[in-house]
This record gives sequence, structure tokens and C-alpha cells, in this order.
Amino acid sequence: MQKNYIFIKYFFFLLLATSLVSCKDGFMGENHVAYFGGEIENPKNNFVVFMKNDKVVDTFYLDENNRFFHKFDSLTPGLYSFKHDPEYQYVFFDKNDSLMIRLNSNDFDNTLMFCGRGDEKNNFMMELYLKDMKLKNDLFDVYEQPEKVFSKYLEASNKKITELYRKRKSFIKWSEEFDEVAKANILLNYAYKKEVFPIVHEFKTGENIKTKLPKSYYNYRKKIDVNQANLLYYSPFINYMTSMLNNIVLTKNKGNLDDMSLENNIKKLEIVDTLVKNKHVKNLVINNIANMYLLSDQCSVNNGKFFTLYSKMVSDKKIKSKVMETASNIQKLRNNNVLPKVSLLDMNNQPVDLNKLITKKTIIYFWNKQSDSHSFYSHKKIDELKAKYSTIQFIAININNSQEDWLKEIKDKNFSNSIELRATDFKELQNNWVINKVYRTMIINKNGTINNAFVSLFDANFESYLQ
Repeated sequence: MQKNYIFIKYFFFLLLATSLVSCKDGFMGENHVAYFGGEIENPKNNFVVFMKNDKVVDTFYLDENNRFFHKFDSLTPGLYSFKHDPEYQYVFFDKNDSLMIRLNSNDFDNTLMFCGRGDEKNNFMMELYLKDMKLKNDLFDVYEQPEKVFSKYLEASNKKITELYRKRKSFIKWSEEFDEVAKANILLNYAYKKEVFPIVHEFKTGENIKTKLPKSYYNYRKKIDVNQANLLYYSPFINYMTSMLNNIVLTKNKGNLDDMSLENNIKKLEIVDTLVKNKHVKNLVINNIANMYLLSDQCSVNNGKFFTLYSKMVSDKKIKSKVMETASNIQKLRNNNVLPKVSLLDMNNQPVDLNKLITKKTIIYFWNKQSDSHSFYSHKKIDELKAKYSTIQFIAININNSQEDWLKEIKDKNFSNSIELRATDFKELQNNWVINKVYRTMIINKNGTINNAFVSLFDANFESYLQ
């Protein structure tokens, strides 16, 4: 982690460890007995969900001290995840690991630390995650640079990460199973950035460089096995597959360069059907394509054509049901509909009725403290738009932060160009507005109806939607 976690982690865990289990001794176990516990500061709810491959293994309820502790009589070694809505992270268990976590839900990722037997490898995994988040922020401007500049920057960063991996592996001496996950993390995060570069570069500059890249540019694809079922629910794998398919389709299709068009998404389904042999991997990848497509195309005729093919290819009924539920929620966001209500607070901690607040054409955009680069550049972009369009109202909605952290961030960053509001219920936002991440913008007509609920503030053609 960017903190010196090896030296300071025991200080943070002293109270927790002494009350539950010795931090380093853990429990001696036989077979596959394992322990998982922890403490959550400022909890958003009273439970933690423990998952394997997107399926709930167990739910742990917090006690009066916001702590939980659980013994698994049999836990198969491997990669798991735990969720304290709306945040989640991964945890890797080897045989007989005894792990404890401590975190502050107001800054979930940056405060998460592990203690106990198996802590070093999990803290390293968090270290990789935080470094990757920082690199994504740092690359925001680099994506506008020529390919040589981008590649040089990325290669230098990847070299440092690889060196760190070798040092940690030598020191920690983790299992081969964990090593597979660690190596996949580094390769897939690197590959994802390579895949999105030509797309984001064109998006930000208008320059199409897809066919001008060096022949060796995509050599890393040969190292990636797209049929890896053990990484099926690992976000770096999902991100890579999504970006790789987008890139292949847009590079081959010189006609329609809209990656969310019906034609291109049908081609993605066809590529997956040919490229991916593992049934479970295929179901998940196709499901992800469907979800992304739904967020972009609200044409019922196009949706019908897409889902005719989709239904033939997806064998998992549960996955299919979730996609159709999303499709139903998206239909409520069609142009000229009234925006569904969500729970919002203003800076005085008072409830806000958005429909009453909108009396002129309005741009609604989203941000949070964790996506620092996005929050900075989105507010900066609004500064530029506000100078050009004096008749438009701008509303910034914060997601996933507490009232205290939100107000502090506004003050520290001097955000004053928009009406600042905060969403209090992330699940409600997900369901009613189909918001999963901050990278969405909505344009609302002055009468409160939807003009366009699925657009990006950083689209090179964004201002054409304001005419």
C-alpha cells in the first residue's frame, strides 16, 4: 500500500486483535478451517456480505462495537470478495488463513487493511489496487498524447509494479494459487489500459489512431487466456474483456465507429461466441455486453434484435433475468419521461425534490471523493460550459460519500460552479437511474422531462446535445 503498512498495521489492529484473536498467531486449524473478522468504522449498514464467484457464501452481522467474527469449518482456498454496500473488495484465503480487516466506510479502499495469517498477500493485493487507481487518474491527460508517449509512460509504470511484485513475492513467499491471481492482476490492468488508449485518445482528441498503431502494440493479447474460469468474477478480467471487444470491433468496422451501436454490439456477441469456449465465462462476458448496450440504446426495435441473439447465446437464466430487469429500469429513462425520484440532500442536510428544483434546461453529473481525477475534471469542464451557456443549470450529485466527507471535499476543492447535492441511497440510484459509476451525465429539459439520460460530459460532441 502507499502507506508503510508493514510497519504500522499492527498499531491499527491492536485493540481489535486482542479482543478477537492474536494478530499474527491466528488460529491453528486442520483441513480447510478459516477465520474472518473485523471492524468497520462509520458503517453504512449492520452487515458484511461474503461472496465467492458472485454468489453469497454467508452474511456477517456487526455487533454493538461494529465488529464481526466468523469461523468457517471448511473454506476452499481461493479468491473471495466481501461487500459492505455500496463498496466491495477482494480477499484471498489459503488453507487455514485467519484474517481480520479494519476499514472506515467513508474512505473504504484507502483505509482497508488486513491482519492475521495471510495478511501480507492481501495487503499487497490492496497495494496493487490503490496504485492502479492512482495510475488511472494520472493517465487522464496522457491518453491525449501520441502513442509513443503513452506507451513509454505505461511501460515505466508497469516496470515499477512488476519490480514491486517480485520483491513482495520473495519476501512473503505466497502460494502458487495466489501468485496466479497477482500476476493476472498486473497483466490484465496493463492490458486494459492498452486497449482503451486508442478509444479514449480518439474520444478526447478526435484523432483516429486505431489503424496507425505499431504491429507489436497488441502482443500482450497472446499472454491472456480468455477462458480462465477462476478469474471469471475478477474485475480486472471483466474490464479487459469489455475493452478488448470494444477495440476489436471499432478497429475492424471503419463505417460505424459508435461502440454502442446495434451493429457493433451484435458483432461483439459473435466474437465472444467464437473466441470464448468456457460456458461460464461466455455467459458473464455476454451479460456484460448486454448491460453496457442497454445503457446506450433505448430504441425498442434495436433492443429486440439484440436480445433475440443474446437469448440464444446465454444459458444462465438468472443472469438473463437480471439483464431484463435492468432493461425495464432503463425504459423509465427514455427521452421525454419524467426523471424517477431519488433521495437527495443539499449542503444544509435538507431533502431536495429535484423535480421542483429544475425550472430550466439542466445538466446533471456525478462524482465522488475516490475518483479524484474525474471529480476535478468534471467540475473544470462545467466551468467551461457555464461560461458559454448562461441559461443552463448545472447540478453535481455526489455518490458514495458521507455528508461530512462530501462537504469537506467541496470546501477543500472550492467546488462552486454547480448546485451540489448528495445521493443518500446508492441502491436507489442504481435502480431508478441505473447509475453504477460516476461517468454518466444526464440532460434534463426545463419542464423536468428527460432530454438524454445516457451521455458523457467528456464526449467530444457533448455540446451538440445542448443546442
